[in-house]
Amino acid sequence: MYVIGLTGGIGSGKSVVAQYFKRLGAEVIDADIAARKVVEKGSPALTKIVEHFGVETLNSDSTLNRAFLRTQIFNSPQERLWLEALLHPLIQTWIQHALSIAVGPYTILETPLLLETEQHLLADRILVVDTPEALQIRRASNRDNNIEEQIRAIMKTQLPREERRGKADDILDNSGSLDHIERQVTELHHKYLTLAAQKKGAGT
Repeated sequence: MYVIGLTGGIGSGKSVVAQYFKRLGAEVIDADIAARKVVEKGSPALTKIVEHFGVETLNSDSTLNRAFLRTQIFNSPQERLWLEALLHPLIQTWIQHALSIAVGPYTILETPLLLETEQHLLADRILVVDTPEALQIRRASNRDNNIEEQIRAIMKTQLPREERRGKADDILDNSGSLDHIERQVTELHHKYLTLAAQKKGAGT
């Protein structure tokens, strides 16, 4: 399977871009879904989180209280590192399984931490959705009702914009209209079809 690692900073529009690829026939694997799956109600990871952070980490229905956990880790880099050490290997395993059963001409791995974790090792090519910082903050604020301080705290856990751009094989500009996104995705889709066919041919 030919895998495109799709990433970008918070509020960059990764999910919108991924949906355009999906409409064109690519399979999309979302790392955010993996992150939710590994901490589902009753999971071993959730049990460890509750043991570490306390019962406040649970909602009344015994699911993860994400808002509470978010405040704990963004106020403490040490706690964030503890949580990452627990969850990143589990997320990586979930993604690897999803990739192993993926179908379609190529697969999009949509993940905010592609370049900050070992997830980039699963990709043949890296596509960065690029957006100016001010636009990232505005979009993330409108979408999640987060205050700017919290958005900037999240941004600090991600690579700086220029460093992320420097690691990209392809860059998609998401500072314009949806039509502008769609045109870029269509061009990249044809490019990825060719690259996927070349990889398949080399492997036969």
